[in-house]
Amino acid sequence: MKLLVFGKTGQVARELQRLAPDATYLGRDQADLMHPAACAAAIAASDADAVINAAAWTAVDKAEAEEAAATVVNGDAPAAMARAAAARGIRFLHVSTDYVFDGAGDQPFAPDHPTAPLGAYGRSKLAGEQGVRAAGGKHLILRTSWVVSAHGANFVKTMLRLGTERESLNVVADQIGGPTPAAAIAEALLTTARAMADGTPGGTHHFSGAPDTSWADFARRIMAEAGLSCRITDIPTSEYPTPARRPLNSRLDCRAFTAAFGLPRPDWREGLKAIVKELRS
Repeated sequence: MKLLVFGKTGQVARELQRLAPDATYLGRDQADLMHPAACAAAIAASDADAVINAAAWTAVDKAEAEEAAATVVNGDAPAAMARAAAARGIRFLHVSTDYVFDGAGDQPFAPDHPTAPLGAYGRSKLAGEQGVRAAGGKHLILRTSWVVSAHGANFVKTMLRLGTERESLNVVADQIGGPTPAAAIAEALLTTARAMADGTPGGTHHFSGAPDTSWADFARRIMAEAGLSCRITDIPTSEYPTPARRPLNSRLDCRAFTAAFGLPRPDWREGLKAIVKELRS
């Protein structure tokens, strides 16, 4: 499989490089998602038979103030990429998010649940999904949540840093979801790319870590795994205001993905062990 990946320094892209070192990876200096036509041209000029878009605007709060730019990166660029891939008849895999939902209720969201994003980031990602589908090619949209790794900025690294600096932390306890190791997402993308080559249909799927938990309980597990004595105190979302509203319910129903591609939800507790071990080394 000749693979072209948009993204080089992000969490999922870094893990893809470990698993598929022979793929071609395009960083922002080679394919800036602020310029969708250039991204499409890169696909048109490539001899790849599958494309993964692992690049995105991930600054959720910043998107509230810069929605137009976020929509170019998360909406217009994936749509242009998908059209270019469809024109060549090759597979296009795109990473999306639970933020396309409103976070209501306490049941896991199925892939066909109506979307209703709460803010600019979710709207920009939904625009990307719609553009990928409208392109009409062979595609996979993989929605995930709470991505963590030893790379970049994420909750695990933030908690480890603060846990060494403070005796206690207040952490939101009424947002529930599945932390997802970037390494597992990378494996899922490669598995689906291969399966689609053999005729397995793509479409829209969910893939997140298990078991579902709160940010506060996730933080406690991080402290325990790292041997830190920092105490975690539960607080409601209302006591931690942010520019962008966060969904209270980020649970994702991943059963269809497991049935189609044979991959169960990854155990984030095992993923956390690997992340802490890597950071220590």
